Amino acid sequence: MEKRYFGTDGIRGLVGTHPITPEFMLRLGWATGMAFKHHGQCRVVIGKDTRISGYMFESALEAGLSAAGAQVQLLGPMPTPAIAYLTRTFKADAGIVISASHNPHYDNGIKFFSAQGTKLPDTLEHEIERLVDTPMQVVESGELGKVARIEDASGRYIEFCKSSVPTSTSFKGMKIVLDCANGATYKVAPSVFSELGAEVSVIGASPDGLNINAGVGSTHLAALSKAVVERQADLGIAFDGDGDRVMMVDHLGNEVDGDELLYIMALDLYERGLLEGGVAGTLMTNLGLELALRERDIPFVRAKVGDRYVMAELHQRGWQLGGESSGHLVCLRHTTTGDGIIAALQVVRALRMSGKSLAHACKGMSKCPQKLINVRYQSSGASPLEAPELQAAVAAAEARLGDSGRVLLRLSGTEPLIRVMVEGQNPKQVTSEAEALAEQVQKMFGER
Repeated sequence: MEKRYFGTDGIRGLVGTHPITPEFMLRLGWATGMAFKHHGQCRVVIGKDTRISGYMFESALEAGLSAAGAQVQLLGPMPTPAIAYLTRTFKADAGIVISASHNPHYDNGIKFFSAQGTKLPDTLEHEIERLVDTPMQVVESGELGKVARIEDASGRYIEFCKSSVPTSTSFKGMKIVLDCANGATYKVAPSVFSELGAEVSVIGASPDGLNINAGVGSTHLAALSKAVVERQADLGIAFDGDGDRVMMVDHLGNEVDGDELLYIMALDLYERGLLEGGVAGTLMTNLGLELALRERDIPFVRAKVGDRYVMAELHQRGWQLGGESSGHLVCLRHTTTGDGIIAALQVVRALRMSGKSLAHACKGMSKCPQKLINVRYQSSGASPLEAPELQAAVAAAEARLGDSGRVLLRLSGTEPLIRVMVEGQNPKQVTSEAEALAEQVQKMFGER
């Protein structure tokens, strides 16, 4: 059954536009409390990033949960993965994060975690959606839920992050620049790396409610690149607004994306005999990662785009490491969800142990040239990707590319676009194949 509000990563949209309104959040809090109360008593922890609308939505969710009789614990500004961890450690029934991740301040959203620190099952999301659209009934006054604020949440999460590397780990002598995106990591990330001995300097750590992700963070690496070069640092680490993604730059200011970070972590675990199974990427993962892992006989599988699907592949196969090019990296050896700080710690520890610079560590993986062309199409109900003529054209292109290339056609989830992507080791062939396929798509389905 199709969901009305939940997407692949919670509920998200423009602040003030349904469903990202105080009225809806009140009902959502009540519906969440009622849905979890069906399974017994309900205790919920709530965290948020630094955007200004978080105060408004925190109060609305708090009121709705209390009206349902749920007990509420407020964590304040904390990274999304911290909420997953604290939901488990506080033995809560659910965790709620108020965040729109890497989006600007005028967007916001809600993410949920189960008692195990994982995404909610579809059945529970359907139940919450059903209850949102039913009349709201407040419990008896004596049964209203109480609200408390957790004062030591940051300290607990800092220690948890540090526990993901051996106690003997020291980053003493390393100069690291952190870009906290004026978001949820602005307090905890500097503490984690400083307490492990690194010489830390920070940008993007002055949130004012409006500047989250504004020109800084994992989606805007220019500021970090400049800071690393100017301060002659060993490397730079950039998080997104809610701290579940990480990207880096090397000492020369060159960008290092999620695929390259995944390669460094996978190779480190493999060489230490700790890589259980293989690595999960997505349909958009650069072919260079797959080829580099293949050289080491490390299994690799592609999931649909989205951390939910990467997690599903890992759980199904019993693997522990996966992620996306965007820097959403999952280390199930240490935590239950994508965690930017923990992933960064694994990479920096691997560099420290190998004695390699970040730039040198990336050299074992050669990123393949990639060409992406978006073609706007006229929707007619049936998926254009299933057209036999188009499938034949794709098959012919794949045959010409052979084992050194690949073709991906997929529909945008937000607008009527067919994304044509070709990847391979020959840049001229990649461009020509992509342009030919895009022309075929335009001829068959393009707007007229």
